Amino acid sequence: MAGLAVGLAAHRQWQLARRLESIAQACHEVRGPLAAARLAVSLGERVGGLSPPRLRALDREFERAARAMEDLEAARHGCPTWRLEAQPVDVQGLLADSVAAWEAIAVARGAGLCLDWAGAPATVWGDQVRLAQAVGNLIANAIEHGAGPVEVRGSCGAGSARIEVRDSGPGLRAPLSELARRRRRADRGRGLAIAGSVVAAHGGRLASAPSDVGARLVLTLPVRGSASAAGDSRT
Repeated sequence: MAGLAVGLAAHRQWQLARRLESIAQACHEVRGPLAAARLAVSLGERVGGLSPPRLRALDREFERAARAMEDLEAARHGCPTWRLEAQPVDVQGLLADSVAAWEAIAVARGAGLCLDWAGAPATVWGDQVRLAQAVGNLIANAIEHGAGPVEVRGSCGAGSARIEVRDSGPGLRAPLSELARRRRRADRGRGLAIAGSVVAAHGGRLASAPSDVGARLVLTLPVRGSASAAGDSRT
């Protein structure tokens, strides 16, 4: 009986830890988009208005925050899962919106943020808001933990879309897999763990690549072929 009691206590502790981590992740995903939107509005006021691309980017960040609130509600009820709403996603447009959304934060921190696309357009099948979540986390981590300039590069080839986020900071302090396991708020871990989960749910991969200076994170996604890459489901 004593062994059973210990086992039950350990299981409950694990469940509690999992729920608390889900809540922490959801809170992380609410703070980021709202901070980006707030600074983007402030920047728009200083330069005399918000352009249509920046307004579209702001709308995307508000969508991210709304989805994070859904995640928070699910975690509160002990259901740490999230929806994937599959649709064709233009990767180049996704990156342009993400860069526009985070440009104001980069400016506020004294880091430049630029976007470069090479090759043909790329369309992937997936959840546009979740993919924006993954890309936004990579950009936010580069701005916060790295140093400028921050470069976002996209390309398409060999059946996959490739997204690179590079910074000029001190680089990753540990292997990517270890950082994702730590998930400490003061570390890059939580944002990278969220990005990795989103990418994996879309049949892709997040990895670090060799770099002479700073961190270089590479996200790959299969280009659109069928809805099987990311169905309308929960993960």
